[in-house]
Amino acid sequence: MRVLETQWWRLGLPDEWNAEQDDESILITDRDEVGTIEISHLIAEPGEAQLSIEELAKLNAEHDNLEWSSCCCGDFDGVETVYLEDGAAIREWWLRAQSLTLFVTYVCDEENRGLDDAIVDEILDGLELVVESLNE
Repeated sequence: MRVLETQWWRLGLPDEWNAEQDDESILITDRDEVGTIEISHLIAEPGEAQLSIEELAKLNAEHDNLEWSSCCCGDFDGVETVYLEDGAAIREWWLRAQSLTLFVTYVCDEENRGLDDAIVDEILDGLELVVESLNE
């Protein structure tokens, strides 16, 4: 297992998964290209009022009728949901630790739904906050 580390967070990445960074997010895919995890972040300014993580999720959701449930992924607490759209199975998480909020999606073809759920959960359970960066 390798460690994928950004300025604000890190996680363990199984050897059969690869990561690449674009301007706004990190994309993580398995070698079989069954699905893709995408992680982007928001950092609250000191003293800035923050919406609850559930309010943030509902405000930014693609659909109004999604059911969100509480979750914990490593150092982060938040909410998650699952839905189908245009032949794709989609899992979304809104996660927060201190002033760092992560928006995470996992997308695969509907026919592959559930295939990578266990490993995706394991990857996200390893999320760690890099505290020093938030205090700078």
